[in-house]
Amino acid sequence: MPDTIITPSPRTHAAPAAQSRRDNPWLTLVAVAFGLFMVGLDASVVAIANPYIGRDLDASLAELQWVTNSYLLALAVALILGGKLGDRFGRRTFFLVGLVGFTLTSVAIGLAGGIEAVIAFRALQGLFGALMMPNTLGLLRAVFPPKKFGMAVGIWAAVNSVATAAGPIVGGLLVEHVNWEAVFLINAPVGAVGLVVGLLVLPQSKDSTGHHRFDVVGVLLLAAAMVAIVYPVVQSESWGWGSLRTLGLLTLGVVLLGLFALLETRVAHPLLPMRLFRNASLSVGTAVTAINFFVLLGSIFYVMLYLQNVRGYSPVEAGVLTLPLSLTSMVASPLGAALNGRFGPRLAMTVGMLLQAGASFGLLALSPDSGHLSMWPAFVALGLGVGMVMAASSEAIVGNAPIRDGGVAGGLQATALQVGGALGTAVLISVLGSRIGSTLHQEYLTAGVPGDLADTLAGADGATAQGVAPIVAGVPAAVQRAVEQGAAEAFLSGAHTAALVTGALCLLGAALTWGLVRRGTTVVDVPVAH
Repeated sequence: MPDTIITPSPRTHAAPAAQSRRDNPWLTLVAVAFGLFMVGLDASVVAIANPYIGRDLDASLAELQWVTNSYLLALAVALILGGKLGDRFGRRTFFLVGLVGFTLTSVAIGLAGGIEAVIAFRALQGLFGALMMPNTLGLLRAVFPPKKFGMAVGIWAAVNSVATAAGPIVGGLLVEHVNWEAVFLINAPVGAVGLVVGLLVLPQSKDSTGHHRFDVVGVLLLAAAMVAIVYPVVQSESWGWGSLRTLGLLTLGVVLLGLFALLETRVAHPLLPMRLFRNASLSVGTAVTAINFFVLLGSIFYVMLYLQNVRGYSPVEAGVLTLPLSLTSMVASPLGAALNGRFGPRLAMTVGMLLQAGASFGLLALSPDSGHLSMWPAFVALGLGVGMVMAASSEAIVGNAPIRDGGVAGGLQATALQVGGALGTAVLISVLGSRIGSTLHQEYLTAGVPGDLADTLAGADGATAQGVAPIVAGVPAAVQRAVEQGAAEAFLSGAHTAALVTGALCLLGAALTWGLVRRGTTVVDVPVAH
């Protein structure tokens, strides 16, 4: 995040006996924890809710992807700007604005009633999250003395991890026993309490040197480029990869990225200084950070569809099955940090990428009747790999940036995470859908579906891409079972192809990391978290 290595102006701390509540660092930590918990919870509960959102709102697969991607894209393009606004005008102010906005948009999502409104409010939720998240660590840095700051960040990371780990269970309980809207409405009481606590205890902090012009044109160019790239990827299943719309928008996105890069070399205060990428370790570290969340969020998306729609597990059961992923990522963070401290980021990031590659290839064993014990090794390996890469990526990116660019480098890492996650869900679900479209007819025939019925059902691949088998009225039970079997096999064919893509990306990431990443020259005492 942008604030993670920015040192605020010197402060005079009162004696402990005379310390006011606004000077109490532990109360500040409690206050920012409310925002952290909401964002961490939303990161994992939406995957549980997606199958229900799709069925209840009659959403297509592309629309369901945008429930996730609109949030991630909005968050990604505004993170650096959110941090800079806090630096200049006050971190407390923008944290609280983000908290209130995140809470209100969460309620709006729960009351929306239509998929278009859900997508729009999710984008707004991402924008408010981008105002809140970059300023949490900046607030902690302003009140904690250096010797205790590492402990504070450890607790900060633990809150984030606990929220992420609790998401599948909390989301499963709410979806199963209330409705999917409750997954978002639960943020209302959490946000209300967080606002009261924040108003009472949070101090104002900002950088006296933060006065500079904002790179508004850079923000707009980057946002437009990301939308132009991700949107056709999401729509490629219906448009086709070779269609004029797909190729035209992808080309536009690349051109806009080029214009953004050119602009950043010519403005006095760039959003993202291009000189940073002259360092190979920083460039590779950024790419691997993006791959990390590409694999994590993309894999979770289709795994949740598999567990609930193909295997028929309830939301709570699906949450319990994926809990090893969240828990092992918590264990992996201190392990990765220890390896990073002793050997530098290269070893931890390489091992993390190899573990994720092993997890991806392990998912090739999924079948229509896989038992839960057969899934856990892949989930454990994925969690370990993600946690190790996260723990070591700060030094690879921030540690290889000049000190004056440390905050921007932290924002670069956070942006890489969000963009990687957005592309992960878009690309992998597109790959899955394309593979299903090309194999569905043959899978129906292989399963024993009559030829004329297979011809008819092969055109209904949208539902199958979500793992849902069509219900055919008036056919014998044996034929319906064959339809279900064929649909499941087609979905798994797509899932296996997506797993091969992620496995190959992770192997590439491991090779690049081992060959090019080196220990940074800038001291990084704070792990940059997402």
